[in-house]
Amino acid sequence: MTEIIKEKQPYRIIISGGGTGGHVYPAIAIADKLRELQPGIRILFVGAKGKMEMEKVPAAGYEIEGLWISGLQRKLTWSNLVFPFKVLSSMVKSKKILNKFKPGVVVGVGGYASGPMLHEAAARKIPTLIQEQNSYAGLTNKILAKKAARICVAYEHMERYFPPEKIVVTGNPVRADIENLESKRAQALKHFNLDPGRKTVLVTGGSLGARTINESVAKGLEAFRRSGLQLIWQAGRFYYDEFRERVSSAGADHVQLYEFINEMDLAYSAADLVVARAGALTISELCLAGKPAILVPSPNVAEDHQTKNANALVKAGAAVLVTDREATGQLAVEIMDLAGDETRRRQLGMNIKKLARPHAAEDIAKEVLKIAG
Repeated sequence: MTEIIKEKQPYRIIISGGGTGGHVYPAIAIADKLRELQPGIRILFVGAKGKMEMEKVPAAGYEIEGLWISGLQRKLTWSNLVFPFKVLSSMVKSKKILNKFKPGVVVGVGGYASGPMLHEAAARKIPTLIQEQNSYAGLTNKILAKKAARICVAYEHMERYFPPEKIVVTGNPVRADIENLESKRAQALKHFNLDPGRKTVLVTGGSLGARTINESVAKGLEAFRRSGLQLIWQAGRFYYDEFRERVSSAGADHVQLYEFINEMDLAYSAADLVVARAGALTISELCLAGKPAILVPSPNVAEDHQTKNANALVKAGAAVLVTDREATGQLAVEIMDLAGDETRRRQLGMNIKKLARPHAAEDIAKEVLKIAG
């Protein structure tokens, strides 16, 4: 009798979430590491229609499905009125995706799409893994954690929010190209058309932008020119057109303004100093890049967790904090002071580098494969 040998099926993983670069890029980093560790693996992303993942994920070489889902607004809007219908629609589509793709594990990286997809996966007894980026866990992840197989976190002491037996401290995954930046400096200066003899400040408020940071930097444009500073400035999708006009009107030829910077490795490489919000991904990238930073935490986040993120670095002597309220009057002054103090910048860079977790994506990918069996 001839023995029938079944071919081993490839691992099938769904990665769900997105909305901002802080969710999308870590998700892609995890997927890339899964492909490296397990050739032939099948990976499907599930995001929110109209959000940046619908563009960035296919550009990275992965399939993606979109759910009709968004967050609740803080005021009464049409979007809030249709929110229950969006949730119902997303639940139905999540079921269809799960039935068709048949994943072995579903990974949630945060963002609107994570909730419906992980909820439906858990209801079908499909193992789930949550990647919590912040020092403060949001309500959705706290609920989803009850049925999750594993919870990968970036900070210690997260047993305040999650069952301790499920927690693995991995750090936040970042793009691998942010390592070994010194070798890219000449290329970076040329790419951004910068003067090698001047100090460079990288300013970013994230993919969507940050009004306070943009306004504070715009206020200091002439002072930066007099100080001999040049800027790589990511204004963000919401603010680019407005600040392009203001930079043009000011004749600020020392400023390279962008809506979004795809080559962040080159931007970090060129920078002598970084000004940014204090989101989890940004901090993880700064740690890996070893760049001195001035952090301006967003006040519009749950439990003010960006301030908590920033304070952790300040206590370690690894960053400077300027509050959102103080930024308009103080940020430009802090930029010029720190840009002119090479000793202090070097010390901040050394201290922040000590906090890096360069193997976060690999550690999370290994946890996913363990769960998948």
